[in-house]
Amino acid sequence: MKIMKLTPIRFLLIFLVPMIAVPMVVAQENGFEALFEADLSNALFPEGIWTVDENGILTASADEIIWSELEYEDVILKLEFKTEHETNSGVFVYGSDRVEWIPNSIEIQIADDYSARWGNSRRDFQCGAFFGRQAAYQSTVKEPGEWNQMTVFCHGPVVVVYLNGTCVNLFDLRDFTNGFTNPDGSKVPSWLRNPPATLPTKGHIGFQGKHAGAPIYFRNIRVKKLP
Repeated sequence: MKIMKLTPIRFLLIFLVPMIAVPMVVAQENGFEALFEADLSNALFPEGIWTVDENGILTASADEIIWSELEYEDVILKLEFKTEHETNSGVFVYGSDRVEWIPNSIEIQIADDYSARWGNSRRDFQCGAFFGRQAAYQSTVKEPGEWNQMTVFCHGPVVVVYLNGTCVNLFDLRDFTNGFTNPDGSKVPSWLRNPPATLPTKGHIGFQGKHAGAPIYFRNIRVKKLP
């Protein structure tokens, strides 16, 4: 088993950042702006796939990504999402290639962990995971049909994920240097061929559509650039 050396900065990131950032990031609302215009005029997606209803709920009719027109670097992303039975979706940050997006972005997994299909899958395929790389510390996703609140804090190579008020994941891209094996020894899915340590820490923000036959719903997607 690999023993991770706790340098002062790593100690700060793993133990102190969540305790300090939960009240500061999750509770704070000032300085945020909508990621997408109400008519999606500043979003990038195949025509006719993504729609917004009169209540501001964003959903897709097919498995296509909707991307922010702008690229973001150090940022806090807040959103709400709702699953249905067997939903499998994701939030993407640092998307540097919108064509070959799978190996060239960082995915925070969204899944219906209550379904057998995903609840019995690899833990790094479950909700809150750094998809295919690192499982969430615990599952705090709500049952299908209920709205969830997610906050993603991105600062350089460090990404922190909060789900329904709980810090469920924290990872440093610099730790993921291998395209075949994760730091914990687990196998990397074959389609994630680029080591995260080699990826840019700037890019588009994206959301996955109707994947694996089950819909996903988003609303109140907001961003705040960090100084």
